[in-house]
Order: sequence, then structure tokens, then C-alpha cells
Amino acid sequence: MANEIALIVGAGKGLSASLARACAKRGMKVAVAARNTEKLAALVAETGAKAYACDASQPPSVQALFRAVEADFGAPTLVVYNASARARGPFVELDPAGVAKALEVSAYGGFLVAQEAAKRMLPVGRGTLLFTGASASVKGYAQSAPFAMGKFALRGLAQSMARELAPKGIHVAHFVIDGGIRQPGEARAERGPDGFLDPDAIAQTYLQIHDQPRSAWTWEVELRPWTETF
Repeated sequence: MANEIALIVGAGKGLSASLARACAKRGMKVAVAARNTEKLAALVAETGAKAYACDASQPPSVQALFRAVEADFGAPTLVVYNASARARGPFVELDPAGVAKALEVSAYGGFLVAQEAAKRMLPVGRGTLLFTGASASVKGYAQSAPFAMGKFALRGLAQSMARELAPKGIHVAHFVIDGGIRQPGEARAERGPDGFLDPDAIAQTYLQIHDQPRSAWTWEVELRPWTETF
């Protein structure tokens, strides 16, 4: 792991922070990207990661991100797309511009990041691309159509990429996070101690998938709290 480089796009204080800690603990060089890097100061100080400003929905910004990471560390060997956006409300009242932006971040941004990563992974015949999905990746909820549209699209992207790139040595996997992720300092008594997914536990699973032997690769993993009633 000491020679590995992890890039986490859509970094914040929840799952992405747990991923950064887990990667750093394993000796990986870690790059974290977000539109606002000021919020990443504590994570950078804790893990030794380097933060980069990036709007994942804009091709020039994504291209600049990969060039910067490559110049600082080398080409990423593990790339996680964790960015998403929502536009909520009754269907007939949704703002088209807000819906377009949600789709740009949740799905189009995933394409842009994955394409830049694949361009660097294919020549060496190895690398891992992981996409963070949600319950909305497989079931749409009322008043949440844009989120479902974006997450369905991201899942389709991951499946298509897995079929195309796996034979070329690139491991692509999509994660259905079917439940709420516990946030730092959050405690909702009505759900009990295990009512939310532990972000550290999710991060462990991401790295387990990254470690899989290629003779038995997984393209999708579904994770939910054990108290979930389905």
C-alpha cells in the first residue's frame, strides 16, 4: 500500500473522511478533493492528505485536478467518487436548473472523474474505481426524483464500465449505501446505537473491495444497518 495513491472526490466530514483515514493508515498517499477545501483543513492535518479544489461537474476542473495530483504524487491507483447533489420537492414544483445541477454533480461528475482516472489506469493495466451510491440507486422516493435520476445513472455508468474495463485490469465497483450514514457527533436515540451505518465500517468494506483478487471481483456491494427491516 505504500506505493498506492488514493484520490477521494467529493470529500467532507462523513464517509469520505473515514476513507481518507483508512487509506492513510495503510500507508497510501491520499488526495481529497472538494469545491470548498477550507472544510477539509482538520482532515488534512489529521491524515497528512493533500486537499485540492475541484468542481466535479466541470471538465476543465476535473482535468486540472488529475494533473495536479499526478504532479504531486503520481497517477492515482484508487479513485473514489463520493460527490452528489439533491433537489427536493414536489415533482411539478422542481426547478429545472436545480435538477440539471443535481444530475451534473451526481452522475456527469462521476463520468468525468472516472474517464480521467481510466485514461491513467489503462496504460498500466491496473487500478480501482469505486462509486458511492445510495438507496436511490435502486428505488426512487417521493419528492426526490432528481436524486434518484442521478444515482440510477451513476449505477448504470459503473456497471457499463465494469463490463468494459475489468478485462483490461481495472476494477470498477458501485456501493449501494442503503441507509443513513452516522455523522460526527450525531446521536438519534429513536434509531438506537446501530440505526445508522458506521462510516468507518463502510470505509473498511471499500478497501476490502480494492484488495480483492481479480479472479473474483465484485462489481456491486449493498450495505445497510443490521437493524434494517427491509
